[in-house]
Amino acid sequence: MRVLIAVLISALAFPAAAQLYRWTDESGKTHFTDTPPPPKAKNVQRKNPGAGGAASETAGMPFALQQAIKAAPVTLYTTNGCEACGEARKLLNERGIPFKEVSVSSEAQLNELKKAVGTTSVPALLVGSSVLKGFEQGQYHSALDGAGYPRSGILPQRNQAEPQPSEATSSTASPEPQPAPPARPTGPYAPR
Repeated sequence: MRVLIAVLISALAFPAAAQLYRWTDESGKTHFTDTPPPPKAKNVQRKNPGAGGAASETAGMPFALQQAIKAAPVTLYTTNGCEACGEARKLLNERGIPFKEVSVSSEAQLNELKKAVGTTSVPALLVGSSVLKGFEQGQYHSALDGAGYPRSGILPQRNQAEPQPSEATSSTASPEPQPAPPARPTGPYAPR
């Protein structure tokens, strides 16, 4: 088991460091290498195949995980201060599952939750088209297994934290009027 984990970790680390070079030699021949070109090389271009685009988000992940993410993305709906939401997040992190978390803190997010799940209660987990309301460890594992996600202990643990309330949410709410400062006494005996 430890050997499998070590192989997975090294497989994840290698593609992230991959660097390709395109260069032309003195005779005009174009080369593509993964090592830096010689000093006399012309038209040197560095390419990072894992940089940019949606494909780079899953680059370096095991193939089974890439397929599961593509077929059944995971979205967790939570709210601040929800103990069951924290347990759901912990389960996904411990299992190493990449997921999108929506912290319901605005009317728009509440509507999104209701449309996706059919209720406004949290936590709610979407695994592809499967909807799980509340938190029950066995149901979460069954849904993830059924979607093809690697079982517990295969992927390295994640550390995705609870999202902070977005500034957009706080700026869309109408600001409360600030009370006027108390009138300052005036006159010859007023404190200065």
